[in-house]
Amino acid sequence: MQNNKEWQAAFTVIKQLENAGYEAVVVGGAVRDALLGRAVHDVDVATSAMPSEVKEIFAHTVDIGIQHGTVLVIVPESPVEVTTYRTDGEYTDHRRPEVVQFVRSLAEDLRRRDFTMNAIAMRRDGSLVDYYGGREDIEACVIRAVGEAQARFAEDALRMLRAARFAAQLSFTIEPATKQAMHEQAADIEWIAIERVKAELDKLWVGKAVYNGLLTLVESGLATYLPGKFEAEQWQGFSTKDAQIGWAYFAWLQGENWPEVLRSYRLSNKETSFIKAVLAAFEALQMGWTKMDYFTYSEAALVTALDFSKLQKLQVEVTQDGIREAQARLPIRTRNELVVNGLDLQNWSGQKRGPWLKEALQEMLEAVVAGEVENERQHIKDWFELQIFHKG
Repeated sequence: MQNNKEWQAAFTVIKQLENAGYEAVVVGGAVRDALLGRAVHDVDVATSAMPSEVKEIFAHTVDIGIQHGTVLVIVPESPVEVTTYRTDGEYTDHRRPEVVQFVRSLAEDLRRRDFTMNAIAMRRDGSLVDYYGGREDIEACVIRAVGEAQARFAEDALRMLRAARFAAQLSFTIEPATKQAMHEQAADIEWIAIERVKAELDKLWVGKAVYNGLLTLVESGLATYLPGKFEAEQWQGFSTKDAQIGWAYFAWLQGENWPEVLRSYRLSNKETSFIKAVLAAFEALQMGWTKMDYFTYSEAALVTALDFSKLQKLQVEVTQDGIREAQARLPIRTRNELVVNGLDLQNWSGQKRGPWLKEALQEMLEAVVAGEVENERQHIKDWFELQIFHKG
């Protein structure tokens, strides 16, 4: 686990910091995931060296967050984020400290972290620094706030949503006092920028126990203060590796209000287009997909709609292999494959552009996709003159 280039880079940086007389350790999620046996590709280093001292030690650095003590150190194996030990000043907006104070003490740095499983440090020799029983909590599959839970959540309300996300990702339970503090302070989540909320939900949707995460959102009361309906029971059996599929299922559960709800989360145009396609494909599936449906929607959208139908225990005859085979049998897969365009139709009809042209192009496309007319110029011209031009 600790032999990939990211770990090697981190240990290279730690060794140089130690040779210069400073303390340095791996911290955060990398240590947690290493103890869980999960793949780790983001290995951060914390150190007693001040940012200016870090920059003096290494030839190549980038100031990526120096006001918070973070310097990107460039070493041959891989870039490494190096952050000076720090304590946080007063939080007045439930999001970020007013001031950050750099310190030389690892114990003080770990004290400010969110959960015990994330407050473990690893030295270069692999030994652990664990003041809060994080390793025991990992072994017990428990999410527990460092110190007083109310204080941790008052500092940064997003930590409550992170707890729910970890419950989904790791299939952990939340320690009772931590869960009670979440319930008492759930309303503070409204202080958090919706972009940060979405980023956490992105990770929750792809967790191995999404239902566990949704149940946490509901039982803690957080769901009450987030846009949309969070119906935990509807998520039993849901699993995906693609966050936009999670958003699509969330949208489906919103009913007709889904566009308004998802606008609140500021999804990208790409995500919204995919969701719209999935929901349309799901609706079409209830009547049975036509050749035009197989043409219109991507394989990913069709498979997702099919999976949603299975989650809802609806009776459908389609299979994933059947989707692929049906699309492979289509005469064309994109509009660009048509051998005729709007200019051809204008020339054949002698008419100027107008609403009729869009309608004629669509009818032509549907006829080709359905196999009613061959995708060949003369065949289409004959069909057009018979079916469209002579309608007038």
